[in-house]
Amino acid sequence: MSAQPPFSTVLVANRGEIAVRVIRACQELGIRTVAVYSELDRDALHVRIADEAHALGGQTAAESYLNTEAILDVIKKSGAEAVHPGYGFFSENADFARAITEMGVAFVGPPPAAIEVMGDKISAREAAEKVGVHGVPGVTEFLSGPEQVVAFGDEHGWPVAIKAAFGGGGRGMKVVNAADEAPEALESAQREAMAYFARDECYVERYLTKPRHIEIQVICDSHGNAIHLSQRDCSAQRRHQKLVEEAPAPGLPDDIALAMGEAAVAVAKGCDYTNAGTVEFLYEDGDFYYLEMNTRLQVEHPVTELVTGLDLVALQLHVAAGGELPFTQDDVTVEGHAIEIRINAEDPAGGAFLPSPGPITKLRVPSGYGVRWDGGYQEGDEISQYYDNLVGKLVCFGATRDIAIARTLRALNEFEIEGVATTIPADIAIVEHADFAAVEHSTKWVEEVLDLSSTAAPKPAATAEGEEAEPKVRRDAVVEVNGKRFDVAMWVPESAAGAPAGPAKKKRKRAASGGAGGGSGSGDVTVPMQGTIVKVVAEVGAEVAVGDTIVVLEAMKMENNVAAEKAGTIKEIKVAAGDSVGGGDVVAVIE
Repeated sequence: MSAQPPFSTVLVANRGEIAVRVIRACQELGIRTVAVYSELDRDALHVRIADEAHALGGQTAAESYLNTEAILDVIKKSGAEAVHPGYGFFSENADFARAITEMGVAFVGPPPAAIEVMGDKISAREAAEKVGVHGVPGVTEFLSGPEQVVAFGDEHGWPVAIKAAFGGGGRGMKVVNAADEAPEALESAQREAMAYFARDECYVERYLTKPRHIEIQVICDSHGNAIHLSQRDCSAQRRHQKLVEEAPAPGLPDDIALAMGEAAVAVAKGCDYTNAGTVEFLYEDGDFYYLEMNTRLQVEHPVTELVTGLDLVALQLHVAAGGELPFTQDDVTVEGHAIEIRINAEDPAGGAFLPSPGPITKLRVPSGYGVRWDGGYQEGDEISQYYDNLVGKLVCFGATRDIAIARTLRALNEFEIEGVATTIPADIAIVEHADFAAVEHSTKWVEEVLDLSSTAAPKPAATAEGEEAEPKVRRDAVVEVNGKRFDVAMWVPESAAGAPAGPAKKKRKRAASGGAGGGSGSGDVTVPMQGTIVKVVAEVGAEVAVGDTIVVLEAMKMENNVAAEKAGTIKEIKVAAGDSVGGGDVVAVIE
Protein backbone atom coordinates (compact mmCIF):
# COMPACT_ATOMS: atom_id res chain seq x y z
CA MET A 1 0.00 0.00 0.00
CA SER A 2 1.08 3.57 -0.65
CA ALA A 3 2.83 5.51 2.10
CA GLN A 4 0.51 8.41 1.28
CA PRO A 5 -2.56 8.48 3.58
CA PRO A 6 -5.66 7.41 1.62
CA PHE A 7 -7.68 10.27 3.17
CA SER A 8 -6.83 13.43 5.07
CA THR A 9 -9.81 13.26 7.47
CA VAL A 10 -12.08 10.36 8.45
CA LEU A 11 -15.25 10.63 10.50
CA VAL A 12 -15.98 7.56 12.64
CA ALA A 13 -19.75 7.14 12.90
CA ASN A 14 -19.72 4.87 15.92
CA ARG A 15 -18.75 4.59 19.57
CA GLY A 16 -17.04 2.22 22.01
CA GLU A 17 -14.18 -0.08 21.21
CA ILE A 18 -14.69 -0.16 17.45
CA ALA A 19 -14.54 3.63 17.24
CA VAL A 20 -11.33 3.52 19.26
CA ARG A 21 -9.93 0.79 17.00
CA VAL A 22 -10.64 2.76 13.81
CA ILE A 23 -9.34 6.04 15.24
CA ARG A 24 -6.06 4.43 16.22
CA ALA A 25 -5.64 2.86 12.77
CA CYS A 26 -6.22 6.26 11.18
CA GLN A 27 -3.70 7.91 13.48
CA GLU A 28 -1.07 5.35 12.48
CA LEU A 29 -1.72 6.24 8.83
CA GLY A 30 -1.47 9.99 9.45
CA ILE A 31 -5.21 10.56 9.00
CA ARG A 32 -7.06 13.18 11.05
CA THR A 33 -10.05 11.72 12.91
CA VAL A 34 -13.48 13.09 13.77
CA ALA A 35 -15.58 11.52 16.53
CA VAL A 36 -19.30 11.94 17.18
CA TYR A 37 -21.00 11.45 20.52
CA SER A 38 -24.31 11.39 22.35
CA GLU A 39 -25.00 13.24 25.58
CA LEU A 40 -24.09 10.10 27.54
CA ASP A 41 -20.79 9.68 25.65
CA ARG A 42 -19.57 13.23 26.12
CA ASP A 43 -16.47 12.04 28.01
CA ALA A 44 -16.11 8.64 26.31
CA LEU A 45 -12.74 7.18 25.33
CA HIS A 46 -13.33 7.50 21.57
CA VAL A 47 -14.11 11.20 22.10
CA ARG A 48 -11.00 11.75 24.18
CA ILE A 49 -8.55 10.27 21.66
CA ALA A 50 -10.00 11.69 18.42
CA ASP A 51 -8.54 14.83 16.87
CA GLU A 52 -11.93 16.53 17.07
CA ALA A 53 -15.38 15.56 18.29
CA HIS A 54 -18.92 16.77 17.65
CA ALA A 55 -22.07 16.41 19.73
CA LEU A 56 -25.06 14.66 18.17
CA GLY A 57 -27.43 15.29 21.07
CA GLY A 58 -29.79 12.73 22.56
CA GLN A 59 -29.16 9.69 24.73
CA THR A 60 -30.50 6.62 22.96
CA ALA A 61 -29.01 5.30 19.73
CA ALA A 62 -32.07 6.51 17.80
CA GLU A 63 -31.57 10.02 19.13
CA SER A 64 -27.85 10.14 18.42
CA TYR A 65 -25.84 7.54 16.52
CA LEU A 66 -28.82 6.73 14.27
CA ASN A 67 -29.64 10.39 13.63
CA THR A 68 -28.78 10.68 9.95
CA GLU A 69 -29.22 14.43 9.63
CA ALA A 70 -27.05 15.14 12.67
CA ILE A 71 -24.20 12.98 11.33
CA LEU A 72 -24.43 14.44 7.83
CA ASP A 73 -24.24 17.90 9.36
CA VAL A 74 -21.05 16.94 11.23
CA ILE A 75 -19.54 15.61 8.00
CA LYS A 76 -20.08 19.00 6.40
CA LYS A 77 -18.74 20.92 9.40
CA SER A 78 -15.63 18.78 9.78
CA GLY A 79 -14.76 18.49 6.11
CA ALA A 80 -14.36 14.72 6.42
CA GLU A 81 -13.38 12.97 3.19
CA ALA A 82 -14.55 9.55 4.34
CA VAL A 83 -16.84 7.95 6.92
CA HIS A 84 -16.05 4.67 8.65
CA PRO A 85 -19.26 3.20 10.16
CA GLY A 86 -17.64 0.52 12.35
CA TYR A 87 -20.25 -2.20 13.04
CA GLY A 88 -23.82 -1.88 14.23
CA PHE A 89 -25.67 1.41 13.85
CA PHE A 90 -25.34 2.59 10.22
CA SER A 91 -22.72 0.05 9.08
CA GLU A 92 -25.26 -1.97 7.08
CA ASN A 93 -27.67 0.83 6.19
CA ALA A 94 -27.80 1.39 2.42
CA ASP A 95 -29.68 4.70 2.74
CA PHE A 96 -26.94 6.11 4.96
CA ALA A 97 -24.19 4.87 2.64
CA ARG A 98 -26.00 6.42 -0.33
CA ALA A 99 -26.42 9.74 1.47
CA ILE A 100 -22.68 9.77 2.20
CA THR A 101 -21.60 8.98 -1.32
CA GLU A 102 -24.03 11.53 -2.82
CA MET A 103 -22.17 14.16 -0.79
CA GLY A 104 -18.95 13.16 -2.54
CA VAL A 105 -17.68 11.54 0.67
CA ALA A 106 -16.25 8.01 0.64
CA PHE A 107 -18.11 5.33 2.61
CA VAL A 108 -15.61 2.87 4.11
CA GLY A 109 -17.64 -0.16 3.21
CA PRO A 110 -19.42 -1.71 0.25
CA PRO A 111 -21.51 0.22 -2.28
CA PRO A 112 -25.15 0.85 -1.30
CA ALA A 113 -26.43 -1.68 -3.86
CA ALA A 114 -24.40 -4.49 -2.26
CA ILE A 115 -25.63 -3.51 1.19
CA GLU A 116 -29.21 -3.64 -0.06
CA VAL A 117 -28.76 -7.12 -1.51
CA MET A 118 -26.88 -8.58 1.44
CA GLY A 119 -28.43 -6.46 4.18
CA ASP A 120 -31.83 -7.92 3.33
CA LYS A 121 -31.34 -11.55 4.35
CA ILE A 122 -34.05 -12.70 1.95
CA SER A 123 -32.43 -11.21 -1.16
CA ALA A 124 -29.04 -12.31 0.22
CA ARG A 125 -30.23 -15.92 0.29
CA GLU A 126 -31.46 -15.59 -3.30
CA ALA A 127 -28.15 -14.01 -4.41
CA ALA A 128 -26.20 -16.86 -2.82
CA GLU A 129 -28.41 -19.45 -4.51
CA LYS A 130 -27.69 -17.83 -7.90
CA VAL A 131 -23.95 -18.53 -7.50
CA GLY A 132 -24.53 -22.07 -6.27
CA VAL A 133 -24.13 -21.45 -2.54
CA HIS A 134 -27.01 -22.95 -0.58
CA GLY A 135 -28.38 -22.14 2.86
CA VAL A 136 -30.52 -23.97 5.38
CA PRO A 137 -34.19 -24.28 4.36
CA GLY A 138 -36.03 -20.99 4.90
CA VAL A 139 -38.60 -18.62 3.48
CA THR A 140 -37.84 -16.01 0.84
CA GLU A 141 -40.40 -13.45 2.00
CA PHE A 142 -40.88 -11.27 5.05
CA LEU A 143 -43.12 -12.52 7.83
CA SER A 144 -46.47 -10.77 8.09
CA GLY A 145 -47.72 -12.81 11.02
CA PRO A 146 -47.03 -15.77 13.32
CA GLU A 147 -49.15 -18.12 11.20
CA GLN A 148 -46.33 -18.19 8.62
CA VAL A 149 -43.90 -19.30 11.32
CA VAL A 150 -46.29 -22.06 12.37
CA ALA A 151 -46.79 -23.24 8.80
CA PHE A 152 -43.02 -23.36 8.20
CA GLY A 153 -42.42 -25.25 11.44
CA ASP A 154 -45.13 -27.78 10.68
CA GLU A 155 -43.61 -28.40 7.25
CA HIS A 156 -39.89 -28.47 8.08
CA GLY A 157 -39.98 -29.49 11.74
CA TRP A 158 -39.36 -27.69 15.02
CA PRO A 159 -37.49 -25.75 16.27
CA VAL A 160 -37.27 -22.88 13.79
CA ALA A 161 -35.48 -19.53 13.98
CA ILE A 162 -37.03 -16.11 13.43
CA LYS A 163 -34.36 -13.64 12.29
CA ALA A 164 -34.12 -9.93 11.66
CA ALA A 165 -33.90 -9.45 7.89
CA PHE A 166 -31.79 -6.28 8.14
CA GLY A 167 -29.43 -7.16 10.95
CA GLY A 168 -27.02 -9.68 12.39
CA GLY A 169 -25.01 -10.53 15.47
CA GLY A 170 -27.90 -12.46 17.00
CA ARG A 171 -29.97 -9.30 17.48
CA GLY A 172 -33.61 -9.82 16.63
CA MET A 173 -33.23 -13.62 16.53
CA LYS A 174 -35.64 -15.87 18.41
CA VAL A 175 -35.82 -19.66 18.49
CA VAL A 176 -39.35 -21.06 18.37
CA ASN A 177 -39.73 -24.58 19.75
CA ALA A 178 -43.47 -25.00 19.21
CA ALA A 179 -46.40 -23.33 17.46
CA ASP A 180 -47.77 -21.65 20.58
CA GLU A 181 -44.50 -19.72 21.02
CA ALA A 182 -44.66 -18.11 17.57
CA PRO A 183 -46.72 -14.95 18.30
CA GLU A 184 -44.65 -13.77 21.25
CA ALA A 185 -41.34 -14.74 19.59
CA LEU A 186 -42.15 -12.80 16.42
CA GLU A 187 -43.24 -9.75 18.38
CA SER A 188 -40.05 -9.82 20.47
CA ALA A 189 -37.81 -10.32 17.42
CA GLN A 190 -39.44 -7.36 15.68
CA ARG A 191 -38.97 -5.11 18.73
CA GLU A 192 -35.29 -5.98 19.04
CA ALA A 193 -34.73 -5.55 15.31
CA MET A 194 -36.33 -2.12 15.33
CA ALA A 195 -34.35 -1.03 18.39
CA TYR A 196 -31.01 -2.12 16.97
CA PHE A 197 -31.35 -1.76 13.18
CA ALA A 198 -34.30 0.66 12.77
CA ARG A 199 -36.01 -2.01 10.61
CA ASP A 200 -38.33 -4.71 11.98
CA GLU A 201 -38.76 -7.06 9.00
CA CYS A 202 -38.12 -10.71 9.90
CA TYR A 203 -37.97 -14.10 8.17
CA VAL A 204 -37.91 -17.73 9.32
CA GLU A 205 -35.60 -20.66 8.62
CA ARG A 206 -34.82 -24.14 9.90
CA TYR A 207 -32.85 -24.27 13.15
CA LEU A 208 -30.05 -26.87 13.14
CA THR A 209 -29.62 -28.98 16.26
CA LYS A 210 -25.84 -29.02 16.78
CA PRO A 211 -24.06 -26.77 14.27
CA ARG A 212 -20.74 -25.00 14.42
CA HIS A 213 -20.67 -21.37 13.35
CA ILE A 214 -17.89 -20.85 10.81
CA GLU A 215 -17.29 -17.58 8.99
CA ILE A 216 -14.99 -16.46 6.20
CA GLN A 217 -13.37 -13.02 6.09
CA VAL A 218 -13.34 -11.61 2.56
CA ILE A 219 -11.99 -8.39 1.13
CA CYS A 220 -12.61 -7.10 -2.37
CA ASP A 221 -11.36 -4.05 -4.25
CA SER A 222 -12.95 -2.04 -7.05
CA HIS A 223 -10.58 -3.57 -9.62
CA GLY A 224 -12.20 -7.01 -9.61
CA ASN A 225 -9.94 -8.64 -7.03
CA ALA A 226 -11.58 -10.68 -4.25
CA ILE A 227 -9.85 -12.93 -1.71
CA HIS A 228 -10.68 -14.82 1.47
CA LEU A 229 -8.59 -14.64 4.63
CA SER A 230 -8.86 -17.93 6.52
CA GLN A 231 -11.80 -18.94 8.71
CA ARG A 232 -13.10 -18.11 12.17
CA ASP A 233 -15.00 -20.39 14.52
CA CYS A 234 -17.62 -18.51 16.54
CA SER A 235 -19.55 -21.42 18.04
CA ALA A 236 -19.36 -20.45 21.74
CA GLN A 237 -22.49 -18.30 21.97
CA ARG A 238 -25.27 -17.30 24.31
CA ARG A 239 -28.55 -15.79 23.12
CA HIS A 240 -27.20 -16.39 19.59
CA GLN A 241 -24.48 -13.83 20.24
CA LYS A 242 -20.82 -14.75 20.25
CA LEU A 243 -18.69 -15.03 23.37
CA VAL A 244 -15.48 -16.66 22.09
CA GLU A 245 -14.06 -16.61 18.55
CA GLU A 246 -10.91 -18.16 17.13
CA ALA A 247 -8.91 -18.36 13.92
CA PRO A 248 -8.34 -20.51 12.06
CA ALA A 249 -11.40 -22.72 12.66
CA PRO A 250 -10.02 -25.77 14.51
CA GLY A 251 -10.68 -29.30 13.30
CA LEU A 252 -12.13 -28.18 9.97
CA PRO A 253 -11.15 -30.52 7.12
CA ASP A 254 -8.93 -28.81 4.54
CA ASP A 255 -11.31 -29.51 1.68
CA ILE A 256 -14.25 -28.01 3.61
CA ALA A 257 -12.19 -24.94 4.55
CA LEU A 258 -11.20 -24.40 0.91
CA ALA A 259 -14.76 -24.92 -0.32
CA MET A 260 -16.07 -22.41 2.23
CA GLY A 261 -13.47 -19.83 1.17
CA GLU A 262 -14.33 -20.25 -2.49
CA ALA A 263 -18.06 -20.07 -1.72
CA ALA A 264 -17.56 -16.87 0.25
CA VAL A 265 -15.69 -15.22 -2.61
CA ALA A 266 -18.39 -16.36 -5.06
CA VAL A 267 -21.09 -14.78 -2.89
CA ALA A 268 -19.13 -11.51 -2.66
CA LYS A 269 -18.46 -11.35 -6.41
CA GLY A 270 -22.07 -12.20 -7.10
CA CYS A 271 -23.23 -8.92 -5.61
CA ASP A 272 -20.32 -6.77 -6.90
CA TYR A 273 -19.00 -6.41 -3.38
CA THR A 274 -16.08 -4.17 -2.41
CA ASN A 275 -14.29 -3.62 0.90
CA ALA A 276 -14.24 -5.98 3.90
CA GLY A 277 -17.11 -8.37 4.59
CA THR A 278 -17.84 -11.66 6.27
CA VAL A 279 -19.73 -14.63 4.86
CA GLU A 280 -21.13 -16.87 7.58
CA PHE A 281 -21.89 -20.58 7.42
CA LEU A 282 -23.29 -23.29 9.65
CA TYR A 283 -21.31 -26.55 9.62
CA GLU A 284 -22.76 -29.86 10.74
CA ASP A 285 -21.97 -33.50 9.95
CA GLY A 286 -19.59 -32.70 7.11
CA ASP A 287 -21.94 -30.29 5.33
CA PHE A 288 -21.99 -26.50 5.41
CA TYR A 289 -24.86 -24.10 4.77
CA TYR A 290 -24.79 -20.44 3.83
CA LEU A 291 -26.14 -18.34 6.69
CA GLU A 292 -25.69 -14.68 5.83
CA MET A 293 -23.19 -12.03 4.74
CA ASN A 294 -22.31 -9.19 7.07
CA THR A 295 -21.44 -6.17 4.93
CA ARG A 296 -19.07 -4.62 7.42
CA LEU A 297 -16.11 -5.23 9.67
CA GLN A 298 -16.83 -7.91 12.29
CA VAL A 299 -16.32 -7.64 16.04
CA GLU A 300 -13.99 -10.64 15.83
CA HIS A 301 -11.73 -9.29 13.06
CA PRO A 302 -8.64 -9.14 15.36
CA VAL A 303 -8.18 -12.93 15.35
CA THR A 304 -7.89 -12.85 11.56
CA GLU A 305 -5.40 -9.99 11.81
CA LEU A 306 -3.19 -11.91 14.23
CA VAL A 307 -2.97 -15.10 12.15
CA THR A 308 -2.56 -13.34 8.78
CA GLY A 309 -0.48 -10.33 9.86
CA LEU A 310 -2.87 -7.98 8.01
CA ASP A 311 -4.41 -4.75 9.35
CA LEU A 312 -8.00 -5.04 8.13
CA VAL A 313 -8.95 -1.45 8.98
CA ALA A 314 -5.97 -0.12 7.03
CA LEU A 315 -6.98 -2.35 4.11
CA GLN A 316 -10.55 -1.04 4.33
CA LEU A 317 -9.33 2.53 4.05
CA HIS A 318 -6.98 1.66 1.18
CA VAL A 319 -9.76 -0.04 -0.80
CA ALA A 320 -12.28 2.73 -0.03
CA ALA A 321 -9.86 5.23 -1.56
CA GLY A 322 -9.83 3.22 -4.79
CA GLY A 323 -6.65 1.28 -4.12
CA GLU A 324 -5.98 -2.20 -5.48
CA LEU A 325 -5.35 -5.07 -3.08
CA PRO A 326 -1.56 -5.30 -2.65
CA PHE A 327 -1.54 -9.12 -2.61
CA THR A 328 -3.27 -12.12 -4.20
CA GLN A 329 -4.93 -15.21 -2.75
CA ASP A 330 -1.69 -17.16 -3.13
CA ASP A 331 0.10 -14.57 -0.98
CA VAL A 332 -2.20 -15.11 2.02
CA THR A 333 -0.56 -17.21 4.72
CA VAL A 334 -1.94 -18.29 8.07
CA GLU A 335 0.39 -18.86 11.01
CA GLY A 336 -0.40 -19.79 14.60
CA HIS A 337 -3.73 -19.56 16.37
CA ALA A 338 -5.68 -16.66 17.91
CA ILE A 339 -8.58 -16.60 20.37
CA GLU A 340 -10.79 -13.60 21.09
CA ILE A 341 -12.81 -13.21 24.27
CA ARG A 342 -15.62 -10.67 24.30
CA ILE A 343 -15.71 -9.04 27.72
CA ASN A 344 -19.34 -8.01 28.14
CA ALA A 345 -20.94 -6.16 31.05
CA GLU A 346 -23.21 -9.06 31.96
CA ASP A 347 -23.63 -11.23 35.04
CA PRO A 348 -23.32 -14.87 33.89
CA ALA A 349 -24.27 -16.31 37.29
CA GLY A 350 -26.44 -19.36 36.78
CA GLY A 351 -26.19 -18.92 33.02
CA ALA A 352 -28.54 -15.90 33.09
CA PHE A 353 -26.13 -13.40 31.45
CA LEU A 354 -28.09 -10.42 32.79
CA PRO A 355 -26.92 -6.99 31.57
CA SER A 356 -24.90 -5.07 34.16
CA PRO A 357 -24.65 -1.36 33.31
CA GLY A 358 -22.85 1.07 35.60
CA PRO A 359 -19.51 2.77 36.29
CA ILE A 360 -16.22 0.89 35.98
CA THR A 361 -14.52 1.57 39.30
CA LYS A 362 -11.41 -0.49 38.56
CA LEU A 363 -9.88 -1.75 35.31
CA ARG A 364 -6.55 -3.55 35.03
CA VAL A 365 -6.10 -5.32 31.70
CA PRO A 366 -3.63 -8.18 31.22
CA SER A 367 -0.50 -7.89 29.13
CA GLY A 368 2.47 -9.96 28.08
CA TYR A 369 3.62 -11.74 24.93
CA GLY A 370 0.81 -12.50 22.48
CA VAL A 371 -1.87 -10.53 24.38
CA ARG A 372 -3.92 -7.74 22.78
CA TRP A 373 -6.67 -5.62 24.31
CA ASP A 374 -9.16 -3.69 22.15
CA GLY A 375 -11.19 -1.72 24.68
CA GLY A 376 -13.77 1.03 24.54
CA TYR A 377 -13.62 2.07 28.17
CA GLN A 378 -11.12 3.01 30.83
CA GLU A 379 -11.32 3.07 34.61
CA GLY A 380 -13.89 5.66 35.70
CA ASP A 381 -15.99 5.38 32.52
CA GLU A 382 -19.62 4.25 32.68
CA ILE A 383 -21.38 1.52 30.70
CA SER A 384 -24.82 2.83 29.75
CA GLN A 385 -28.00 0.79 29.56
CA TYR A 386 -28.75 2.49 26.24
CA TYR A 387 -25.92 0.87 24.27
CA ASP A 388 -24.29 -2.47 23.57
CA ASN A 389 -22.63 -3.99 26.64
CA LEU A 390 -19.26 -4.87 25.06
CA VAL A 391 -16.49 -3.52 27.31
CA GLY A 392 -13.73 -4.73 25.02
CA LYS A 393 -12.01 -7.73 23.45
CA LEU A 394 -9.15 -9.76 24.84
CA VAL A 395 -7.24 -11.41 22.00
CA CYS A 396 -4.44 -13.93 22.57
CA PHE A 397 -2.08 -15.46 20.02
CA GLY A 398 -0.05 -18.65 20.19
CA ALA A 399 2.04 -20.78 17.87
CA THR A 400 -0.52 -23.57 18.43
CA ARG A 401 -4.11 -23.71 19.63
CA ASP A 402 -3.03 -25.29 22.93
CA ILE A 403 -0.65 -22.39 23.57
CA ALA A 404 -3.35 -19.88 22.65
CA ILE A 405 -5.79 -21.54 25.08
CA ALA A 406 -3.23 -21.52 27.91
CA ARG A 407 -2.33 -17.88 27.24
CA THR A 408 -6.01 -16.91 27.14
CA LEU A 409 -6.68 -18.54 30.51
CA ARG A 410 -3.65 -16.83 32.03
CA ALA A 411 -4.80 -13.46 30.72
CA LEU A 412 -8.40 -13.94 31.87
CA ASN A 413 -7.24 -14.78 35.38
CA GLU A 414 -5.02 -11.69 35.33
CA PHE A 415 -7.89 -9.42 34.26
CA GLU A 416 -9.28 -7.12 36.98
CA ILE A 417 -12.52 -5.20 36.57
CA GLU A 418 -14.86 -3.89 39.25
CA GLY A 419 -18.05 -1.85 39.35
CA VAL A 420 -19.87 -3.98 36.78
CA ALA A 421 -20.34 -7.71 36.50
CA THR A 422 -18.69 -9.23 33.42
CA THR A 423 -18.70 -12.45 31.44
CA ILE A 424 -15.14 -13.32 32.50
CA PRO A 425 -16.17 -16.20 34.86
CA ALA A 426 -18.17 -17.78 32.03
CA ASP A 427 -15.31 -17.17 29.56
CA ILE A 428 -12.94 -19.07 31.84
CA ALA A 429 -15.45 -21.91 32.19
CA ILE A 430 -15.71 -22.14 28.39
CA VAL A 431 -12.01 -22.01 27.54
CA GLU A 432 -10.90 -24.47 30.23
CA HIS A 433 -13.63 -27.01 29.40
CA ALA A 434 -12.63 -30.32 27.82
CA ASP A 435 -15.32 -29.94 25.14
CA PHE A 436 -13.79 -26.67 23.97
CA ALA A 437 -10.31 -28.20 23.83
CA ALA A 438 -11.68 -31.13 21.82
CA VAL A 439 -13.76 -28.84 19.55
CA GLU A 440 -16.93 -30.66 20.54
CA HIS A 441 -18.92 -27.50 21.25
CA SER A 442 -21.68 -26.08 19.07
CA THR A 443 -23.73 -22.88 18.94
CA LYS A 444 -26.05 -24.30 21.61
CA TRP A 445 -23.36 -25.78 23.83
CA VAL A 446 -23.07 -22.85 26.28
CA GLU A 447 -26.77 -22.88 27.04
CA GLU A 448 -27.38 -26.63 26.89
CA VAL A 449 -24.19 -28.24 28.20
CA LEU A 450 -21.94 -25.77 30.02
CA ASP A 451 -22.66 -25.78 33.75
CA LEU A 452 -22.69 -22.22 35.09
CA SER A 453 -24.83 -23.00 38.15
CA SER A 454 -21.99 -22.18 40.54
CA THR A 455 -20.57 -19.34 38.47
CA ALA A 456 -20.70 -15.93 40.11
CA ALA A 457 -19.55 -12.51 39.01
CA PRO A 458 -18.83 -9.44 41.15
CA LYS A 459 -21.90 -7.34 41.74
CA PRO A 460 -21.93 -3.67 40.72
CA ALA A 461 -20.23 -1.62 43.41
CA ALA A 462 -22.08 1.42 44.70
CA THR A 463 -20.28 4.69 45.33
CA ALA A 464 -19.78 6.09 48.82
CA GLU A 465 -22.77 5.55 51.11
CA GLY A 466 -24.60 3.82 48.26
CA GLU A 467 -24.93 7.02 46.25
CA GLU A 468 -24.49 7.39 42.51
CA ALA A 469 -21.77 9.55 41.02
CA GLU A 470 -22.63 13.24 41.04
CA PRO A 471 -24.46 14.27 37.86
CA LYS A 472 -23.09 16.92 35.52
CA VAL A 473 -25.03 19.97 34.37
CA ARG A 474 -24.58 22.35 31.43
CA ARG A 475 -23.31 25.87 31.99
CA ASP A 476 -22.93 28.34 29.09
CA ALA A 477 -20.01 30.73 29.10
CA VAL A 478 -18.20 33.27 26.92
CA VAL A 479 -14.46 32.81 26.43
CA GLU A 480 -11.79 34.59 24.42
CA VAL A 481 -9.01 32.77 22.56
CA ASN A 482 -6.33 35.01 21.06
CA GLY A 483 -8.78 37.89 21.19
CA LYS A 484 -11.60 36.00 19.44
CA ARG A 485 -14.86 35.60 21.28
CA PHE A 486 -16.53 32.16 21.54
CA ASP A 487 -19.77 31.04 23.15
CA VAL A 488 -19.13 27.65 24.74
CA ALA A 489 -21.08 25.08 26.72
CA MET A 490 -19.38 23.38 29.68
CA TRP A 491 -20.52 20.28 31.54
CA VAL A 492 -19.48 20.46 35.18
CA PRO A 493 -20.34 18.59 38.40
CA GLU A 494 -23.60 19.89 39.82
CA SER A 495 -21.96 21.03 43.04
CA ALA A 496 -19.45 23.16 41.10
CA ALA A 497 -22.15 24.81 39.01
CA GLY A 498 -23.68 26.80 41.83
CA ALA A 499 -26.58 25.90 44.09
CA PRO A 500 -29.86 25.38 42.22
CA ALA A 501 -32.87 27.49 43.00
CA GLY A 502 -35.06 26.12 45.78
CA PRO A 503 -34.18 23.24 48.10
CA ALA A 504 -30.82 21.58 47.62
CA LYS A 505 -30.89 18.46 45.46
CA LYS A 506 -29.90 15.15 46.97
CA LYS A 507 -28.06 12.50 45.06
CA ARG A 508 -30.31 9.55 44.26
CA LYS A 509 -29.33 6.39 46.04
CA ARG A 510 -28.73 3.35 43.89
CA ALA A 511 -31.42 0.71 44.28
CA ALA A 512 -30.35 -2.66 45.55
CA SER A 513 -29.97 -5.38 42.96
CA GLY A 514 -32.94 -7.67 42.59
CA GLY A 515 -33.29 -11.13 41.16
CA ALA A 516 -34.74 -12.10 37.84
CA GLY A 517 -38.13 -11.13 39.20
CA GLY A 518 -39.91 -11.12 42.53
CA GLY A 519 -38.37 -10.58 45.92
CA SER A 520 -37.62 -14.21 46.69
CA GLY A 521 -41.31 -15.01 46.80
CA SER A 522 -42.26 -11.86 48.71
CA GLY A 523 -44.85 -10.83 46.17
CA ASP A 524 -42.89 -7.78 45.04
CA VAL A 525 -41.80 -8.27 41.43
CA THR A 526 -38.52 -6.41 40.98
CA VAL A 527 -36.31 -5.82 37.95
CA PRO A 528 -32.73 -7.08 38.11
CA MET A 529 -31.11 -4.15 36.33
CA GLN A 530 -31.60 -0.67 34.94
CA GLY A 531 -33.54 -0.58 31.69
CA THR A 532 -36.75 0.26 29.86
CA ILE A 533 -40.07 -1.56 30.08
CA VAL A 534 -41.03 -2.55 26.53
CA LYS A 535 -44.10 -4.63 27.35
CA VAL A 536 -46.39 -5.29 30.32
CA VAL A 537 -47.63 -8.87 29.98
CA ALA A 538 -49.69 -9.33 33.17
CA GLU A 539 -52.88 -7.48 34.14
CA VAL A 540 -54.26 -6.45 37.50
CA GLY A 541 -56.53 -9.22 38.80
CA ALA A 542 -54.89 -11.95 36.71
CA GLU A 543 -53.80 -15.23 38.30
CA VAL A 544 -50.10 -16.01 37.76
CA ALA A 545 -47.87 -18.99 38.49
CA VAL A 546 -44.21 -19.07 39.44
CA GLY A 547 -42.18 -18.34 36.30
CA ASP A 548 -44.91 -16.48 34.45
CA THR A 549 -43.65 -13.35 32.67
CA ILE A 550 -44.91 -10.12 34.25
CA VAL A 551 -43.06 -7.52 32.17
CA VAL A 552 -40.42 -7.48 29.42
CA LEU A 553 -37.39 -5.32 30.18
CA GLU A 554 -34.93 -4.04 27.58
CA ALA A 555 -31.41 -3.31 28.75
CA MET A 556 -28.35 -2.89 26.52
CA LYS A 557 -30.44 -3.77 23.44
CA MET A 558 -31.46 -7.16 24.87
CA GLU A 559 -34.91 -8.15 26.05
CA ASN A 560 -35.30 -9.90 29.40
CA ASN A 561 -38.45 -11.50 30.78
CA VAL A 562 -39.08 -10.49 34.39
CA ALA A 563 -40.98 -13.37 35.96
CA ALA A 564 -43.06 -14.02 39.06
CA GLU A 565 -41.36 -15.89 41.90
CA LYS A 566 -44.65 -16.33 43.74
CA ALA A 567 -47.99 -17.67 42.58
CA GLY A 568 -51.04 -15.53 43.24
CA THR A 569 -53.11 -12.63 41.95
CA ILE A 570 -51.69 -9.46 40.44
CA LYS A 571 -52.66 -6.73 42.91
CA GLU A 572 -50.83 -3.82 41.29
CA ILE A 573 -48.86 -2.97 38.15
CA LYS A 574 -46.54 -0.04 38.81
CA VAL A 575 -45.10 0.53 35.31
CA ALA A 576 -46.17 0.97 31.70
CA ALA A 577 -44.42 0.34 28.38
CA GLY A 578 -41.76 2.99 27.84
CA ASP A 579 -41.01 3.56 31.54
CA SER A 580 -37.38 3.63 32.68
CA VAL A 581 -36.58 1.61 35.79
CA GLY A 582 -33.57 1.03 38.01
CA GLY A 583 -32.17 -2.21 39.39
CA GLY A 584 -34.34 -3.38 42.29
CA ASP A 585 -37.38 -1.27 41.38
CA VAL A 586 -40.72 -2.91 42.11
CA VAL A 587 -42.80 -3.17 38.93
CA ALA A 588 -45.71 -5.27 40.20
CA VAL A 589 -47.19 -6.70 43.40
CA ILE A 590 -48.60 -10.23 43.76
CA GLU A 591 -50.82 -11.30 46.66
